[in-house]
Amino acid sequence: MSRKAAVVALTALAPISWGSTYFVTTEFLPPDRPLFTGLMRALPAGLLLLALTRKLPSGAWWWKSAVLGALNIGAFFPLLFLAASRLPGGVAAVVGSVGPLFVVGLAALFLAERPTTRTLLTAVAAAFGVSLVVLKAGAAFDLVGVLAGLLSSLSMSAGVVFTKRWGRPEGVGALALTGWQLTAGGLVILPIAFLVEGAPPALTGTHLAGYAYLALGNTAISYFLWFRGIERLSASSVTLLGPLSPITAAVIGWVALGQALGPVQVLGMVIAFGATLAGQLAPAKPRAAGAGAVPFGSAEKNSQEVSMDLEVSGVRR
Repeated sequence: MSRKAAVVALTALAPISWGSTYFVTTEFLPPDRPLFTGLMRALPAGLLLLALTRKLPSGAWWWKSAVLGALNIGAFFPLLFLAASRLPGGVAAVVGSVGPLFVVGLAALFLAERPTTRTLLTAVAAAFGVSLVVLKAGAAFDLVGVLAGLLSSLSMSAGVVFTKRWGRPEGVGALALTGWQLTAGGLVILPIAFLVEGAPPALTGTHLAGYAYLALGNTAISYFLWFRGIERLSASSVTLLGPLSPITAAVIGWVALGQALGPVQVLGMVIAFGATLAGQLAPAKPRAAGAGAVPFGSAEKNSQEVSMDLEVSGVRR
């Protein structure tokens, strides 16, 4: 296996893990507490990584970490949950699937990454495939929900573009940078969760096990792999790994929850997975680990994706 293939495979584990979020949320967690779930995913994971790495931001990285954490986590989660509460899950997932197109535009603006026709067509094909997997007949649209879904995608897209642009400080590993972002994002969600949802619910052992999985495997490890992939792969490669999330969610729903998986959904999976594979054909331009900020106007590639499925209203990504 080539080095790029290995990095792609490891990065792909992040959206695959995020595809399990709906199953864990519905089967293991207290109902109707999406913001508290987002808080329990981000803040404990961030604090754990801070404890493991024993590194805090310094200088400009205090505000940079705050901005990245807000974009990638703190603003993304609440906007995503608002979209999920106002839209059917399939519609929310389709709205979120435009993330790769946001990344292409932002990468062109801030990273001087010139979009190619193949990248644009592949991103459109991926969104179309996702729509076949999750969109139900007669789905209703709500303007506030659609705007929230688009803003959540834009927030995450901007977060990953600036993660690529700013790099990380000398001597700081990707694990520490992940911890900074998760902690900052969790602190943004904290007051919102308490204002909107009130005090935390009573938790059982099952609930704690579910939150432990989300915080460790689904967030700490997955975000580390995701940000590591952003650093090493091109925008088109990482962005188009996102369809693996709704594909995984649909397969888990079929196997574990007995949800229907008809010919249209299977066709959508094939299209979305084909777009994912096609997105890995563009040559990556890896950057050195620990490199500093990407100069404005650099031709080096960026990356992102809003790996968001929201098969039904619930937590995603």
